[in-house]
Amino acid sequence: MNNQHPTPNNQRRIEISQVVVTAQQMREVEARIFAAGIPVAALMEKVAGLIARRILDMYLNPGQEDNRWGGGELGTPTTDREWGLGAMGRWGDQPRFYSRPRVGILVGPGHNGGDALVVARELYFRGYAVFIYSPFAKLKELTSQHLQYAQSLGIPCYQSIEDLPECDLLVDGLFGFGLERELQDPIASAINQLNHKSVPIISIDMPSGLHTDTGKVLGTAIRASHTFCLGLWKLGLLQDQALEYVGKAELIDFDIPLADVEAVLGETPRIKRVTKNSVFSTLPLPRPAVTHKYKEGHLLLICGSRRYAGGAILTGLGARASGVGMLSIAVPESLKPILVSHLPEALIVGCPETQTGAIAQLQLPENTDLNSFDAIACGPGLTKDASLIVQQVLESTIPLVLDADGLNILANPPLSKGGMKGGIRQALTVLTPHTGEFQRLFPDLPDAKHNRIEAVREAAAQSGAVVLLKGARTVIANSEGAVWIVPESTPALARGGSGDVLTGLMGGLIAQAVTHQIAAEDMVAAAAWWHAQAGILAAQERTELGVDAFTLTQYLNLVLNHTDFDSL
Repeated sequence: MNNQHPTPNNQRRIEISQVVVTAQQMREVEARIFAAGIPVAALMEKVAGLIARRILDMYLNPGQEDNRWGGGELGTPTTDREWGLGAMGRWGDQPRFYSRPRVGILVGPGHNGGDALVVARELYFRGYAVFIYSPFAKLKELTSQHLQYAQSLGIPCYQSIEDLPECDLLVDGLFGFGLERELQDPIASAINQLNHKSVPIISIDMPSGLHTDTGKVLGTAIRASHTFCLGLWKLGLLQDQALEYVGKAELIDFDIPLADVEAVLGETPRIKRVTKNSVFSTLPLPRPAVTHKYKEGHLLLICGSRRYAGGAILTGLGARASGVGMLSIAVPESLKPILVSHLPEALIVGCPETQTGAIAQLQLPENTDLNSFDAIACGPGLTKDASLIVQQVLESTIPLVLDADGLNILANPPLSKGGMKGGIRQALTVLTPHTGEFQRLFPDLPDAKHNRIEAVREAAAQSGAVVLLKGARTVIANSEGAVWIVPESTPALARGGSGDVLTGLMGGLIAQAVTHQIAAEDMVAAAAWWHAQAGILAAQERTELGVDAFTLTQYLNLVLNHTDFDSL
């Protein structure tokens, strides 16, 4: 898809955009930069200058390309919509003003507060009305110097939140990365008051009050409209529990050398953001001029029951979109006609069924067994009555994706209570649980709601499987400890059948990855990203309420040709 070779600087930006770090790793990266000779004050000026430009472009002078640093006829937005987020958290209309806006700057004691003060100074010099809230008696030396200079310019400064004038925009520089303690009054009560104001809040690096690694709210936290993450993505911004506080997140790239990042991360298992560039480095999967259907992957889906025929259809449609060369679908005999009508190109294998309408036994074509395929995806719509089928699939020696009832059957007994015996199986296994299924599979692991990354890492290590935990920010881990995070999604996917579509799509990609010798984890990450982007695209056109699972399948192939996504 991307046949242009990026310039060295663009390549660095692409790689930087995929890096996710903890607070400790960020400290070590910064220490290397400062040890190399860049003054802290110089870096602060650079970073704050970039922030000020983005604030001007986004909020104060939107669309004024010829006057990016100038004042304008500015002030209060005409409607709530003009301040707000469009569908799925993408920015909609930008604010338009009729009088000069009032900007409140929230200043903390550390260098995050120093960044905010440089932003205050730059906005003041460009004619905006700026007010500073600085409640801390003791500041770091550089931050104190910037506050002193701001006051010398006549910028009003207040120690009490009650004294801060009403503002049209707030910039949060109270706490950056590394906060670990619970916030106490008067700061906690001040943050609560600020959150009740119906004005946008831009947070610098992290919304104040969030734990940098887990995204946990430390007592209370700023509910930002927009978060400018500085230098490298912080892990907490990609945790589900942080999302309602982060708003729209954006990376402010201030040119951290990749060598410093590599030196700090070393051989430790990486945490990566799944981006358009990383996905399009493998998708669409290349095909030689001379090939045939079986060289492009043969996927077997085992799914459906009389009660849940739709699960088989949706899984099949997801697999179709993957471009897999040959698709076989094993379903109860009574479902065969409806599957043929929806997927005429697939080989529909009708199987004997139980009295409840589940698959009783696999009845594959002559001279075919489970290991004849390149991959299997099993589970959607099966019901627990198909436990013997799942056991048979687990004994195969080819890549396997398990979802839905496949996971529910596997969870008896739970994997962390003796259900593994040294790993689920030797061949590649991908488990795709939502939070409830995850807890049934791994009841002894940390609560996945509070630290998804660590929970998924531990689950993958225990099971020997690739584990994909569905959520607003889907997390994937392999048994070596590497983690992939899908950084964008939409609530539109919270619909029955959406996961079935993902299972089929993923199975089809893995079947092709086998024949193309591509790492399976890359295909799992690509499938999760592709599925999320289809939901986003569909919701943009149909609203979040208009994206049922069948509609979702119709948007999958549009994603690969759709260029209106953030390039990183």
